[in-house]
Amino acid sequence: MDAAVGSFLEYLGVERGASPHTLRSYAADLTEFTRFLADEKIGGLPDADTRAVRAYVARLHQRGRSKATIARKLAAVRSCFRFLARRGALPANPARQVRSPRLGRRLPSFLPVDEATLLLNAPPEPSAAGARDRALLELLYASGLRVAEGCGLDLDDLDEARRTVRVVGKGDKERVVPVGETALEALAAHLVTRGRQRGPLFLNARGGRLTPRSAHRIVRARARQVGIDQRVTPHTLRHSFATHMLGAGADLRLIQELLGHSRLSTTQRYTHVSPEHLMRVYDRAHPRAT
Repeated sequence: MDAAVGSFLEYLGVERGASPHTLRSYAADLTEFTRFLADEKIGGLPDADTRAVRAYVARLHQRGRSKATIARKLAAVRSCFRFLARRGALPANPARQVRSPRLGRRLPSFLPVDEATLLLNAPPEPSAAGARDRALLELLYASGLRVAEGCGLDLDDLDEARRTVRVVGKGDKERVVPVGETALEALAAHLVTRGRQRGPLFLNARGGRLTPRSAHRIVRARARQVGIDQRVTPHTLRHSFATHMLGAGADLRLIQELLGHSRLSTTQRYTHVSPEHLMRVYDRAHPRAT
């Protein structure tokens, strides 16, 4: 691996608290960029200029990469160059002037309330794994957790008396999130079979921590089981949590806090409430509505 890339990844992991998944993604994208530079006989990252970055973006277009993929790879390159410029390894960030592809605004996928209820009310398998899976789904939806946050929970993070869970989110930022009564009941049933020994809250069949990849498989299997046609992931449950909270009248800044978003603009993606809800709010709030 390029030494400059290695220094940047170390900075992300140690100083910024980036997740292993984020580090792998950055490593793959930056390795691809350094290979492009080598193919073009440009040398290493310190030798690249704005023309080299533009040529790399053009190569990605030629290979049929999607706009979202190109934007992500360019963001990785730009972040690495910014780090090197701040450390004095470069006089300036050569990727700063390279524009990202314009992306259409994609609304988050979410389940209607009836389908979310159908998914969560499906009878679990009469086994320890079935109790675990039901508890995981209930918690993801009840608290709006990212899948990595849910899988990263330890038993000590759950406070059943206060009905909360302590979550370590992106950048190692901690937040305390409420847990609904139904989710607490599912967690209690899960702990009957898991036991109350300290360690990961959700375990795999070998006794290790459940991985996000396994959580994805669990959610997909449960969605197929109840006959939901659309693609359902753990993030769909997080989006559904935010959408349903907002549709019921929760304040956007409260939802921002619960989701662990650093910027309100990220949370504003969830303002796609139903027309029926908009009409109810309009009729109730506008003095000339009726």
